[in-house]
Amino acid sequence: MADDRKILVDDDWKAQARAEKERLAEQQSERPEAIPASGIVELINLIVMQAMAGLGLMAGPGGERIPPNFAAAKHFIDLLQVLDDKTKGNLTADEKKLLDQVLYEMRMHFVQRAGAAGGAGPGIGV
Repeated sequence: MADDRKILVDDDWKAQARAEKERLAEQQSERPEAIPASGIVELINLIVMQAMAGLGLMAGPGGERIPPNFAAAKHFIDLLQVLDDKTKGNLTADEKKLLDQVLYEMRMHFVQRAGAAGGAGPGIGV
C-alpha cells in the first residue's frame, strides 16, 4: 500500500525563522563585549589598595614594609565616601554591599592603626 500523502513545507515559516535568526545575530553584534568585572568594582579595589598602602598594610615590591602615611590613607578613605555619595542609587546590590563593607573596614583599620601610632596628627580624623 503506497502512501500518497505529500509533506508540504511552509516556505513562509522558513523565511520567518531565517529573518528571526538574522535579527538576533544583528542584536548580538551591536552589544559591546562583556567586561569581566564592573568598572566600579575595579575603582573600589584601586582606592582600597591605596588606602591600605597609606595604612602601612601593604609590602613594597621587594617585600619591604611600607611605612604608614595616615594623611594619604585618610584621603583615599574619603575618596571612597565621595564615591559612595556620588553613586547613591546607581549601584547594584553587590556593588553597594562591597562599597559599604570596604568603607567600614578601612575606617576601622584607620582608627586602630592611627590610634596605635599615637594619633593621626593634627587635623587628621575620620
